[in-house]
Amino acid sequence: MTEDSQRNFRSVYYEKVGFRGVEEKKSLEILLKDDRLDIEKLCTFSQRFPLPSMYRALVWKVLLGILPPHHESHVQVMTYRKEQYSDVLHALKVIRFVSDATPQSEVYLYMHRLESGKLPRSPSFPLEPEDEVFLAIAKAMEEMVEDSVDCYWITRCFVNQLNSKYRDTLPQLPKAFEQYLNLEDSRLLSHLKACCAVSTLPYELWFKKCFAGCLPESSLQRIWDKVVSGSCKILVFVAVEILLTFKIKVMALNSAEKITKFLENVSVLCFT
Repeated sequence: MTEDSQRNFRSVYYEKVGFRGVEEKKSLEILLKDDRLDIEKLCTFSQRFPLPSMYRALVWKVLLGILPPHHESHVQVMTYRKEQYSDVLHALKVIRFVSDATPQSEVYLYMHRLESGKLPRSPSFPLEPEDEVFLAIAKAMEEMVEDSVDCYWITRCFVNQLNSKYRDTLPQLPKAFEQYLNLEDSRLLSHLKACCAVSTLPYELWFKKCFAGCLPESSLQRIWDKVVSGSCKILVFVAVEILLTFKIKVMALNSAEKITKFLENVSVLCFT
């Protein structure tokens, strides 16, 4: 039996006995042993397979540019990141912008705003739409990343990626969603159009917030693996799948308001 045949046989065997992903985990561990991490290969892996939980934070930090590809620099760079985190947090406390009672996601937001030179004069100032997006992603990230320093940096760089790399692509996703839904179920799309609901669907929740606050973290992790590694088109496929999953319920609703409200409050239990 050739090496490839043995690998395929093992993969099928592992999957049948409940150890799906064992081979993928081994492949990732091999990639992570390189002295200089191959960004392209890590992106390819993340696009094809869900990242193992124990390696997700590390891979995300590398792909988002928080850590450099060279292993030998990781400790030193993270030391700098921790110092910067502490300095910014201390500055916010000195000017009494945050306290120990401030929710962690809001702390991350004000740290990000301070470092971006956009800190409002007072925490009581109303939030901007982009702040709402940041908070939603930060709250979801808190459930995925235990370390507060890692959580801040990953959230900040994730949001920055949305605002830079995907800036021109995100506005096009609603149209792409409509096209793919038409391919999957034209009758469902026709119903949405008849109810004038296509333009009122929760696109901000789906595409700007990347489903943060809509899906459970176990699902978000797998979706965000793809977003972090270079593809935001996964967001369209997830949105289409949500409509197909709740087709019967959506078809029974006869107004844009009811459809949008239902989709905004869709049960997360159906996606665990």
